[in-house]
Amino acid sequence: MALSRRTFSALTGCAALGFALGGSGGPGAPSAFAARAVPTGPAPAPPRADGRPHTVGFDPYSLLVDGRRLVVWSGEMHPFRLPSPSLWRDVLQKMRAHGFNTVSVYVSWNYHSPAPGRFDFTGVRDLDLFLRTAAETGLYVILRPGPYINAEVDGGGFPGWLTVTKGTARTADPTYLRHVDAWLTQVNRIARRHLYTRGRGTVLLYQLENEYDSHVTEPTGRAYMSHLYEKVRADGVDVPLFHNDKGRNGHWTPGSFDTGGEEGGYLYGFDGYPSPSQNPPDWGKFGKGGPTGGSTASPDTPGFVPEFGGGWFDPWGGAWFDGLGYPEARRTRDAAYERRFYLTNLANGLTLHNVYMAFGGTSWGWLPAPVVYTSYDYGAAIDEARNVTAKMAPMHQLGHLLQRVPDFARLDRAADVTVAGLKVYHLANPDTGAHVYVTRNDGTKPVTADLPTNTGKLRITVPARDARMVATGLRLGRRKMRHSTAQPVMSVTAGPRDVAVFAGRRGEMADLVLDCPREPDVTRLDPEAGWAYEGGELHVSAPLGEAGLSRVLVTGGETETPLVLLFADDDTSMRIFPYDTPAGTLVVYGPALLRHAEVHGSEVRLTGDLRGESVLEVWGPRGVGTLVWNGRRVPTRTTLSGSLMTTAPLPRVPEVRLPELTGWRTRTENPEAGPGFDDSGWRRADRTSSYSTTPVPKGGPVLFADDYGFHYGDVWYRGTFSGSTGIESVQLSYSSGTQGLLMAWLDGEPLGTHRLPVPDKTATIRKGTWEATATFPVRPELRSPGRHVLSVLVRRMQHDQDGKGDDTHKAARGLSSVSFTGAAPEVSWRLQGERAVDPVRGPLNTGGLYGEREGWHLPGLSDRDWEPVAFPREERRQGVTWYRTTFRLSVPGDVDASVGLRLEDDPYRAYRAQIYLNGWNMGQYINNVGPQHTFVLPNGILRTRGTNTLALAVLSEFTTLSGPGTVSLTLMGASAGGLPVTPVPSPGH
Repeated sequence: MALSRRTFSALTGCAALGFALGGSGGPGAPSAFAARAVPTGPAPAPPRADGRPHTVGFDPYSLLVDGRRLVVWSGEMHPFRLPSPSLWRDVLQKMRAHGFNTVSVYVSWNYHSPAPGRFDFTGVRDLDLFLRTAAETGLYVILRPGPYINAEVDGGGFPGWLTVTKGTARTADPTYLRHVDAWLTQVNRIARRHLYTRGRGTVLLYQLENEYDSHVTEPTGRAYMSHLYEKVRADGVDVPLFHNDKGRNGHWTPGSFDTGGEEGGYLYGFDGYPSPSQNPPDWGKFGKGGPTGGSTASPDTPGFVPEFGGGWFDPWGGAWFDGLGYPEARRTRDAAYERRFYLTNLANGLTLHNVYMAFGGTSWGWLPAPVVYTSYDYGAAIDEARNVTAKMAPMHQLGHLLQRVPDFARLDRAADVTVAGLKVYHLANPDTGAHVYVTRNDGTKPVTADLPTNTGKLRITVPARDARMVATGLRLGRRKMRHSTAQPVMSVTAGPRDVAVFAGRRGEMADLVLDCPREPDVTRLDPEAGWAYEGGELHVSAPLGEAGLSRVLVTGGETETPLVLLFADDDTSMRIFPYDTPAGTLVVYGPALLRHAEVHGSEVRLTGDLRGESVLEVWGPRGVGTLVWNGRRVPTRTTLSGSLMTTAPLPRVPEVRLPELTGWRTRTENPEAGPGFDDSGWRRADRTSSYSTTPVPKGGPVLFADDYGFHYGDVWYRGTFSGSTGIESVQLSYSSGTQGLLMAWLDGEPLGTHRLPVPDKTATIRKGTWEATATFPVRPELRSPGRHVLSVLVRRMQHDQDGKGDDTHKAARGLSSVSFTGAAPEVSWRLQGERAVDPVRGPLNTGGLYGEREGWHLPGLSDRDWEPVAFPREERRQGVTWYRTTFRLSVPGDVDASVGLRLEDDPYRAYRAQIYLNGWNMGQYINNVGPQHTFVLPNGILRTRGTNTLALAVLSEFTTLSGPGTVSLTLMGASAGGLPVTPVPSPGH
């Protein structure tokens, strides 16, 4: 069959030639980070805790692990945003299977420290377990323990109690540093046990501070950074350290602060979140250069982006994405966005690349910063319900390419190439002679053009606002590829054969040319492919995606080693997985996910997930003849390419049935509003000064909730005074995070509700502290002599982050001042917030609602005396109403089902609800603000085979009827397979 000349897609590949030289000095030695000239060679083996020492160094091109070049292809996930440790392994396995070799992880100080000197690394906060799981999964770890992390979490990760401490955070203030040292001592004690240099884990890099762009030129800033550096080294952390520059400012480059005489142990990194509407910037080899040019700020260290946009966060009301939420983030920052921006980064020599986020997760409880709501889906490649989305394709393809074809670790800028309508980057590997061409279309129409390469012109098509990479001179095992218009995804040796995978957009034609001095034998294993041999070149063509995978077998010629060529469209490529075992490398095709693989004699044992009906096909070592899938032997045949293939498709996912939520019971609360409520056990507001950045009103007292030890969730105030005869109105000033709310009662009678506005897209979308004064008239019938009680409930939301290093996390939360018109009574104030920290769920789970303090959210509560009720609900009252029910799930044991809770109602109705599942605060729903209506209920907290307790604490504003409307369970994803899930403890009443 003649070769088609239609050529459309191309991404990257380079020859895997040469071997790395020996490593540098031992861990901690002055030469541990120095690098001799290291040519292109095999990448390091997947990491594990092997008990052997390793070296981690770098040169201007890349990291060097045991003297071998490593391209870091990392994704961010936060274990604190997935409060079910069993599911950490699920997400990590998905990341590894889809091409990531590294996971980057923040450690949030507030999550682990409920009080000064108290630290908790147990249960859902078990950092040691997470690091062990990452090592067992075969992923390196970039550890980012703060002390400040930002990350759209409360206070930027600072614990609530830090808001009431003396001194300025993120400076060399001794009080602050004392607390920082206590925190880092705890984290580093765990990190030290998992350093890759010591062979006990896979921690590869360690971050000092985050986006610290304040006090850069001041002595206190330099002293602060030096202190952190010295502290981490003194604690025994000997891997390279780095700081993540907020943008490309050239801040905190090597030599900008004292590192105690150590040279070469520190990397410069910077982050970037470019909009999909702009053209990808050049932050390296092809950029403007200099100290603000990205990687050129530190020419002696490799290009490093500790955070690069894999999506974007969304605020209350959804202004970033026009109210459409994270699906719109995923649509606008899709696979084409990733190809344009990530390929531009790689062309610019950025060989340490971390995608923020790979999995976003859930900001459950009171974890979210003011700028986000509960969901932290982020539009990431793995969505909040743990589903792998279509935008994973470029990361899967590039990740496996960078691990399997090491040439990308050492590319130099080559001669400029000009093509009308395209931006072209040309690079070459000085060791192997491979050439790489990144072609980018920033226009709104497809561009078809001839691309000049070192092997001649290639006709390519680049879709609008997309990019491709073309490689020449790539070695496919024992054979050499002249060029290909489809993206190389991997080239591996699986037993007695070489296997090479190529991918592109569905419907395109892949054209590949192999240098073949002697004519080989070619077998078309699928009818779509074609081939022709002419003049020492083998031309192979295949349409992508027409019938799944297209296979071509090349044998004979100048080598006796067979070559299996696999051609796939993007969706199909994500079902091709390489896996290294002690017996050799496997290539597995078919499942939605390959979790683990082993070879035992002639038996290949695979575990993984299926979504729909699927065949399984495995290329592996000689002699394998039996295939076991998820513990069950499946019938197979041996194909002409030497693979094992199932003789029939494996079945699809069994049906998952979810029950209706019925049997609701209700009870109203807020007895605190009544004049007879006993508040004698509450804290007296008797402070006259504060470390808050909010001024204390003249004459006091301090009413800020944090100053009395109430750091998270709702807070109640009760002010007692005598005589209200002349009072015309009361003015209640309060300070909160985004969407704060205040309700007031006088002697149990509602005065009204005040809530803060929804953020807009221009002025207030990033606003972290909101201040307002609510003025409520006092009706004549409430004016009388005698004792009176003014009760105020403040939903204070969260603390601002401290992005500029100016203590904004210390801004007040709760009431700030109270005044009256018509009279000036002396008021004695008491306040109450959250009670003692839940020892299992942690400090961010509950606030100060009466029902929370009394355990109405807990599964063990007896609610038989509560009133039965049905939804939808319509009532008008000001205050808090609780609803509870139980439901039972019977999800099949071999199915991984992700379940969500969906709330819907008339958007005019002003109310909000805290959602409690088995006592765990899974988020906040604001009906008339949104955009979030569906809340993920993570397995482990959710009993997928058992009984669950659901509680809703509804705050009604009285201005409208309130619900809830419809409340239902929804299936957010399901697969056959999954992992065993250990139930997360849910202690009851």
